[in-house]
Amino acid sequence: RIAQAHKALTIGVVNVVGSSIARSTDAGVYLHAGPEIGVASTKAFTGQVMALLMIALQLAVQRGALTEEQLNSYSDALNDVPNLIEKWLPDVDKQIKVMAKYFRLASNALFCGCGIQFPVSLEGALKLKEISYIHAEGFPASEVKHGPLTLVKNFIPIFCIAMRSDPAYEQIKANCEEMRCKDGALIVLTDEGNDDFKQMASFVIHCPVTKLEFEPLITVVPLQLLSYYIADMRGCSIDQPRNLAKSVTVEQVHLPLPWRHAQVR
Repeated sequence: RIAQAHKALTIGVVNVVGSSIARSTDAGVYLHAGPEIGVASTKAFTGQVMALLMIALQLAVQRGALTEEQLNSYSDALNDVPNLIEKWLPDVDKQIKVMAKYFRLASNALFCGCGIQFPVSLEGALKLKEISYIHAEGFPASEVKHGPLTLVKNFIPIFCIAMRSDPAYEQIKANCEEMRCKDGALIVLTDEGNDDFKQMASFVIHCPVTKLEFEPLITVVPLQLLSYYIADMRGCSIDQPRNLAKSVTVEQVHLPLPWRHAQVR
């Protein structure tokens, strides 16, 4: 409503046809991902990321940033992502179950990613706290020395997304080394064939290789699976987490005009 009041175009990316967002926006995309029973939405997250990527690709072509040939290459890679995940899932599922047994008693967890992977670290932290009731925090990998490093100690799991395609890969690797030296239990998500973390990390999850822009669709999967298995082992209600509901009603607050435009003197 605030955006529309300022004459901005609003676009909704929603799963439920006829939802309040769908009714109040100027345009939009329906995911049609099927009913999401659990409060902690997972497939809707993945569907929204994919829908936004498709919108971005079309805009890139219309603005001349991509050619039709490049668009076809991206489209083929995007269509192949589900196949990559399907082939990879049986192996990573076994690995995640082992990790869940190891970390199910943790009280805190840290998630870090850089650039396009930073939102994935936030999603991993959110899912863990939502359904496992474990305090978790996501932060940019480049900000390790600006606070998060003080939280690193023995047995605290630190999930770090370090893909070699990331422009900040070397910095991420250096930060991982530092966190490991502080006795943190380091879990690294990286691409297939990368052995840089073999001696450094407690666990290494190797992810299928795809285009940089589509990597979050893959790296988010093990983090969501981990939250599920830890919650199950802790006896938590996975679909109905305590104190949470599928829809949230908030009271609309109108700030006085002088407060909104107050200046610091």
